[in-house]
Amino acid sequence: MNPNQILDLDAYDFSLPDDLIAKSPMSPRDHSRLLVIDRKSGQMTERKFFQIKDFFSKGDCLVTNNTKVIPARLIGAKETGSKAECLLLKALSPFSWEALVKPGKKITEGTRLIFSEGFEALVTAVLPSGNRVLEFRCDSMSIPEAIKKYGKIPLPSYINEGEAKEEDRITYQTVYAKEEGSAAAPTAGLHFTQNLLDDINKQGADLLSVTLHVGVGTFRPVKEKDIRNHLMHSESYMISTETASKINESKGNLFAVGTTSLRAIESNASLNGKLTGGSFDTSIFIYPGFQFKRVNHLITNFHLPKSSLLMLVSAFAGYDLIREAYQKAIKDRFRFYSYGDAMLII
Repeated sequence: MNPNQILDLDAYDFSLPDDLIAKSPMSPRDHSRLLVIDRKSGQMTERKFFQIKDFFSKGDCLVTNNTKVIPARLIGAKETGSKAECLLLKALSPFSWEALVKPGKKITEGTRLIFSEGFEALVTAVLPSGNRVLEFRCDSMSIPEAIKKYGKIPLPSYINEGEAKEEDRITYQTVYAKEEGSAAAPTAGLHFTQNLLDDINKQGADLLSVTLHVGVGTFRPVKEKDIRNHLMHSESYMISTETASKINESKGNLFAVGTTSLRAIESNASLNGKLTGGSFDTSIFIYPGFQFKRVNHLITNFHLPKSSLLMLVSAFAGYDLIREAYQKAIKDRFRFYSYGDAMLII
């Protein structure tokens, strides 16, 4: 496909049979299918995910995103009794959050939302994005404790219509999740078990982590006909000085687990060519034509049509190769999206 066509939104559309959308995770986690794509040869082979350890050698780095999904979905009511739903997006202080609310038009500044007796929030601002600033109050416990008690895991709508089950608190979380703050899981990491991570480490690879709190904007479809006009959501991320140093010093392959880890690394590397430790914000939008500076291996799931994530993997592997890989995945009945199968692009 010529360069101009690759920048057209319709180039990232495809039809997916509904029964290929994974509604539940694979058990054990590391027994999902893995499509391995070699960018140089164009060859595609199928493995089980736990066999990914065979691709690691001494001196390689595996970089995960250690963010932890919080039960960010709160269901309550206005003082009038009408239902209200909030999705917490970003902590602004110990007591206030930026949130997406429904029904948006009816929840204005000054609206009081009640989630349980003694646990409520006041809308203190309506932001230009349409999101609200909520200031919480709870009589009997801390705000984080109240959110954990009354909140639900915010599943994507294609999984059980977004209604989380109790087991999703475990399955929609990576085994290495540590830093609380995400409204969605970095789903490529859901395939790893601790045993598999240990096996990769035994191969001589360094296990490193970054923290990027995933917002719902990650899953929103791109709507601009010319994808270059798409405005990417901003997300905060953190890279430790130790992780930055090890990546800078590494002479081996750098495996990014998921698009969030890749975005953090490449956004940071774009600042001065090398990685720097610290806390940052990024709204980097990666699409074909992007020049990758550090990541050369990517582990990722199969993404939604017209999503910025599909554009990212097309930039990484090449548009035509990803198009071919998705056609193969559909033909061979791979499972798609958050609880689905994975690909390794080398």
